[in-house]
Amino acid sequence: MRIRPAVAAVSLATGLSALSASVFPAAAQAADPAAAGDTVFSHVVVNGGKDIVLGLTTKKTVTITWTATDPDGVVASWAYLWHGPNTDDEDGILGAYPAGTCEVPAIADPTTADCQVSIAVDAARDLDHNGLAGTWNVLAGAQDRTDDWTEIDVAGTASVKRLAKVTVNASPEPVKKGRTVTVTGRLTRANWSSGSYTGYQGEPVKLQFRKKGSSTYTTLKTVTSGGAGALKTTTKAKADGYFRFVFAGTATTGPATAAGDFVDVR
Repeated sequence: MRIRPAVAAVSLATGLSALSASVFPAAAQAADPAAAGDTVFSHVVVNGGKDIVLGLTTKKTVTITWTATDPDGVVASWAYLWHGPNTDDEDGILGAYPAGTCEVPAIADPTTADCQVSIAVDAARDLDHNGLAGTWNVLAGAQDRTDDWTEIDVAGTASVKRLAKVTVNASPEPVKKGRTVTVTGRLTRANWSSGSYTGYQGEPVKLQFRKKGSSTYTTLKTVTSGGAGALKTTTKAKADGYFRFVFAGTATTGPATAAGDFVDVR
């Protein structure tokens, strides 16, 4: 827990409504676990519980929702995402100065605030190296009605991943039944360090087939991406249908599915 000077808290409290509390900036510093009587943060959810997958120029709004509870009542609460070994050595911040609202019931339960903050993420602006892919932490803070401030450096986590792309081409087209179909493609992912999409080598990628008239794809085999993310394999032509490559993703890279490539079998 960190306690801020009373003069700062008084300044912050000015203009706060008894019915709601706005999210305010919080400095990122190391914090001790909350002690008895401090604000407790729960139900921390980032981006609806989904991974945050970003390309080179992706712009999206990411939400953080949480509940702040304090026996002395909650006046204000805030949260943002940070990356790095600790809050003194952050190498990435998303939403350091968020604007959000905490709904603080005036009568029913003034000790609890259900909060949400929306963060405008711009990959080109916010992500400048690949080391930022992986687990990010949620710093959550609050001010209670006695002007004590509590901040928890890791109130929750989120996964930020590099956007992947995969292509497919099946040939020849058309092909005689029983003949060999060669399926090629390429697996790439956003390289935030270079500002380009580069090959993703050594990753398992599934080759799938959907027969014409069906809505279900079946996995035929798994291939490993080669140099520059190249994909190449062969299979036998059995019926008209669509071939595609599917990449499941990794801890640092999002999944990708190619649009099906139709092959006419005669």
